[in-house]
Amino acid sequence: MRYYMSLFSIILSITALAGCAATSREIQSKSQSEKAGIFSEAKGDDPIPMGFAALTIKANIKTHVEGYYILESRESLHGRERHPFVVDIDGQAVRWEVDGTRDIKQAYDADGKTSRDPEARVGLKYILERKVLLSAGTHKIFFGLPEDKYSIEVEVSVKEGETGTLEFEPIYRTKRIPTRIPTFLKGVDKYEVFLNGKQIS
Repeated sequence: MRYYMSLFSIILSITALAGCAATSREIQSKSQSEKAGIFSEAKGDDPIPMGFAALTIKANIKTHVEGYYILESRESLHGRERHPFVVDIDGQAVRWEVDGTRDIKQAYDADGKTSRDPEARVGLKYILERKVLLSAGTHKIFFGLPEDKYSIEVEVSVKEGETGTLEFEPIYRTKRIPTRIPTFLKGVDKYEVFLNGKQIS
């Protein structure tokens, strides 16, 4: 029985590693533009050209501070001054580097119980907010976190002359039982995506 359990664990580990490798390759591929002129980054309150729409892309992530995990690779960007976000719209890619700010939230609530806030404890918070201009219509938007080997692709429709908001909200992995409390210290599990406040993924 122990043999089969060990074998099952090894298979799961290999599958997980293969999945991470595939995601890493996809993010690397999506970091390279295959097309140009799909979108441009808006400056301030620039007027929206005819036939175009404005889309504000928002995302955030909180990571542990540098050195939190003793065995973590020295090449890891977690807890560093800047954190990368990759966005690809219909083949045009951009890699945005975002400055982090030290973020401290109490680990325990007023009753002395462990906080259920996924961002409780000390960490680095990175907040992305960029406004782009793109043609009215339907677009495929890829969002990736190179450091976390995570990506998601959504389809978004925008109308001429309108301004919309596409927001990526992180859902963090949980601690081991019995608590099952999500925490940024375990890394990102997935992102929920909202267009103008309505969840689309």
